[in-house]
Amino acid sequence: MNTTLLRGVLVGGLAGLLFGFDTAVIAGTTEGIRNAFALDASGVGITVSAALWGTLAGALLAGLPGDRYGARNALKGIALLYCLSGLGCLIAWSWPALIVFRVMAGLAVGASSVLAPVYLAEIAPAERRGLMVGTFQLNIVLGILAAYLSNAVVGSFDLGAGDWQVKLGISAVPALLLLSLMFTIPDSPRWLAAKGREDEAEAVLVGLGVADPRHELDSYARAAAAVAVGSAPRLSWARHRKPILLAFAVASFNQLSGINAILYYLNDIFAAAGYDAVSADRQAVTIGLCNFVFTALALLVIDRLGRRTLLLIGSVGLTLALGGTAAVFLSGQGQQYLLALLIAFIAFFAFSQGAVIWVYISEIFPTDVRARGQALGSSTHWAMDAVIAMAFPVIAAHTRGLPFVVFAAMMAVQFVVVLMFFPETKQRSLEAIGAD
Repeated sequence: MNTTLLRGVLVGGLAGLLFGFDTAVIAGTTEGIRNAFALDASGVGITVSAALWGTLAGALLAGLPGDRYGARNALKGIALLYCLSGLGCLIAWSWPALIVFRVMAGLAVGASSVLAPVYLAEIAPAERRGLMVGTFQLNIVLGILAAYLSNAVVGSFDLGAGDWQVKLGISAVPALLLLSLMFTIPDSPRWLAAKGREDEAEAVLVGLGVADPRHELDSYARAAAAVAVGSAPRLSWARHRKPILLAFAVASFNQLSGINAILYYLNDIFAAAGYDAVSADRQAVTIGLCNFVFTALALLVIDRLGRRTLLLIGSVGLTLALGGTAAVFLSGQGQQYLLALLIAFIAFFAFSQGAVIWVYISEIFPTDVRARGQALGSSTHWAMDAVIAMAFPVIAAHTRGLPFVVFAAMMAVQFVVVLMFFPETKQRSLEAIGAD
């Protein structure tokens, strides 16, 4: 891999690290926030889901500027949002102020979930696209692990009632790094070509190590010419029914596994099973490390086994792990198996849906609407996430095992849907996939 391509992958992937950190760091702050502002279960649910509603808005709004100004340019503004939200949480003086800054963090997470995978997909060669776009997910889980480690380290300093502010504010440091590095990577050659800037696109392709950049540009032109003459480059049901349905399905099932609800409330789940605060933090780090390892394993095989195969394997494992977790809480017995069950859940999720979602959505839409298609899939993901995160503590407070029963049933349904309707996209050019 040449240095320009490597730098693009690393910098684009760094947005995923902030995505993961800001998503998971809240798990170690719920008790502190609850005490600081005297919140009940509903108040905690609102606080946790506040960032998610911002994330939904960020995902919905990111597609148009991404297609118009390019993913790289839009990512500069996203990095700035990450900086401001981290600093704001550090000095949050009231519950409403905290909500505002968490919504700001959500806007950045949602927008980066759209534009970073688009950027990576458009600079990656077809034979390594699963691995390279998958680095975004690898960075997400690395960010999750970093959040758990950071929470544990900050907690060890016994900072008192304000430790939750420090835990949330640390994200400003990697955000500043991302902002500075965004100026060192090129625009997407596909976006440049779509804007008629072919000389610039050819120069970027040369820099990315493409052997025949003129042939590559010709393939972009043929794909653009296949679009109906006179049609506007907009996402439409008539033209894009199939990728729309696929994006909706893969994004919905990703959240119906319960992954983010479990990550957000991980310490609370362990507490309900009898773990103390210190051991809960340590178990969270164990789960974060498992997430990272199995995501890395998935990226080694995603371009050989394919996206569809990984989803099918994951569906089976997730159904069993979630069913076992539900049984522990419903029966009130077997708490000693909870950590193993949650590790199995994370392992199967990381090896399947976690590695596949952003790769698959970034592949299935044509270039002229790719950012908006990614926005559709990402906003579906975050809308489901926000609803589930808000409902989880309320439902679990009455029947702790019920959410896990629902999650297990959804994973069984996913197996059938993927088996019957999902096409394989491995090692195919974006232009060939978009023409289907």
